[in-house]
Amino acid sequence: MAIKVANNQSLTAITALPSSVSGGAWNLLETQTASDSATISFTSNIDDTYDEYIFKYINVHPASNSYLTVGFRDGGSAYDATKTSTDFYSQHGEDGTGATLAYSDSWDLAQSTAYQPLAPDVGDGNDECASGTMWLYKPSSTVFVKYYMAETSQYHPSDYSQVWYMGGYCNVTAAIDGVQFKMSSGNIGSGTFKLYGIS
Repeated sequence: MAIKVANNQSLTAITALPSSVSGGAWNLLETQTASDSATISFTSNIDDTYDEYIFKYINVHPASNSYLTVGFRDGGSAYDATKTSTDFYSQHGEDGTGATLAYSDSWDLAQSTAYQPLAPDVGDGNDECASGTMWLYKPSSTVFVKYYMAETSQYHPSDYSQVWYMGGYCNVTAAIDGVQFKMSSGNIGSGTFKLYGIS
């Protein structure tokens, strides 16, 4: 299918997608706001209604320098589903130094029940926080592993802009029925968390 471009060679004149292009609808299922919270837990709305779920975490500010993590519940009471994952990051300092694009073996997991880091080393300064998106695919499958991936932009306490990319799977056949966010230490000082189902 060809993309139609306006006579002035811009896309500004396009007001609707052609009928042959489909896009999933974002259905907001739940919003939670952290206020010096130990955890933010989503314990409902994760079922077989949708094949794809998206979590948004917005302006997550830690009570103290730490990193944002996520855990997955597979039918029990703990968020300890076994995970294998990989990650890489890019960064650049406010002073123009420290430009980096690298794999980090400190934050990946190998058949681990530990929480998955999403935003390592988020600063606790008044202007420091992290925001990002996590995708969870087909969590109700009892046949296949459950894939997830995340992209997070954060302010490092050493004045770096960082973007982290995480991806992996919950290596369980049980359905994933809960997702919990928490800091590696201390509380989530503030932040907004949203859950969407994509139809």
